[in-house]
Amino acid sequence: MTSIKQFQVTFDCAEPERLARFWCEVLGYVVPPPPEGFTTWDDFKHSQPPEQRDSWFACSDPSGVGPRLYFQRVPEGKAAKNRLHLDVRVGTGLVGKERLAALEAECARLVPLGAVHVRTLYDGHDSCIPMQDIEGNEFCID
Repeated sequence: MTSIKQFQVTFDCAEPERLARFWCEVLGYVVPPPPEGFTTWDDFKHSQPPEQRDSWFACSDPSGVGPRLYFQRVPEGKAAKNRLHLDVRVGTGLVGKERLAALEAECARLVPLGAVHVRTLYDGHDSCIPMQDIEGNEFCID
């Protein structure tokens, strides 16, 4: 059996491009170039039938290490807590107040982008900050 070397994370959402651009800011990801034959993403969008415009968008890790994120428009809204969420790892190797400070600084950076701070979990040693993205998807600053 061969192992899978790459994977993509797909988000069902209402506004694919808006959510993709939010996650680009969170993760330092980039929007890939428009499809071949198009100078800009707007040119590509305007070439699509109206019902397909803005139906998907993607972003990727510029280093090529992290997974591609794909955002697809779906008609239904978010109805319940995610069964899967992303952990944004900003406190790796840190403990106690140093870790908490790093997580809080990242939280403070993301809130103006539209993220929602749900709560801060801290037991004096370990910490985690559950948040929501601009469409209500849960993620953690870890």
